[in-house]
Amino acid sequence: MTFSVLARDPETGDLGIAVSSCILAVGRVVPSARPGVGVVAVQARSRRGLGTSLLSGLAEGSAPGELVSRAAHAAEDADRQIAVLDATGGIAADTGQGSFPVSGHLLGEGFSVQGNMLGSAEVLPAMCSAFTAARGSLPDRLLAALTAGQDAGGDLRGRQSAALLVVSGSPSTDEDDGVRMDLRVDDSGDPVAQLRMLRNLQRAYDDRDYEMLALFAPEGARDLYAALAASRRGDRAAARSALEAMRTRPGWSAWLASMAGDTRVAAVSRLLD
Repeated sequence: MTFSVLARDPETGDLGIAVSSCILAVGRVVPSARPGVGVVAVQARSRRGLGTSLLSGLAEGSAPGELVSRAAHAAEDADRQIAVLDATGGIAADTGQGSFPVSGHLLGEGFSVQGNMLGSAEVLPAMCSAFTAARGSLPDRLLAALTAGQDAGGDLRGRQSAALLVVSGSPSTDEDDGVRMDLRVDDSGDPVAQLRMLRNLQRAYDDRDYEMLALFAPEGARDLYAALAASRRGDRAAARSALEAMRTRPGWSAWLASMAGDTRVAAVSRLLD
């Protein structure tokens, strides 16, 4: 019913998982992660709580292979499909005999792909090839693999949800919770494509790409980003027009006044002086 990819970024140490399925809100069910500990995927007919227990096992020092072997011999987990990745890149996976066909998993250096009730036998090899060939950050490589899996057949029953979760390879602290990305598409006709769009939007927020945010941010905030983009370009007329549009929206004039000390808003004001 589900296909996923787990991986560790050897440069940053970050750990992540991307998953898609024809069930509602797969991000609530399949992926589990703990910064500095690991990431797990729990699929097929896996019991609830198995992801938590696998992460606890990693935190206590058990190796991925040991945890997977233990689950494989547990009567209550006979129909499960699991993959376990630790903070060092150690990886193990297993597909129970009772999992839905077409099912299986493939392991690579610091990553794994797995799926069940797949649309074709090419899904998992396509995901492996795409992840290995992809360049860029870990989220982008995970999404490349997920996209390849969808293009090769994905979930036999269709499409509904997808999720992308990336955490730090170091433990969380009071200043940093260790979550690098947590994006979910709970109900969509094309969840993998929607997840890629959310990734691009997240990148725009992180990079302060105001030009993109002026197009794709929530409607009420687009004028703000248009003003910031115009300020960055040095376009007084466009900045003035965007600010005037903002002031016509209920509550935004008061917000602008309260943000007078913000360097980004101040830059727009200076441009109009």
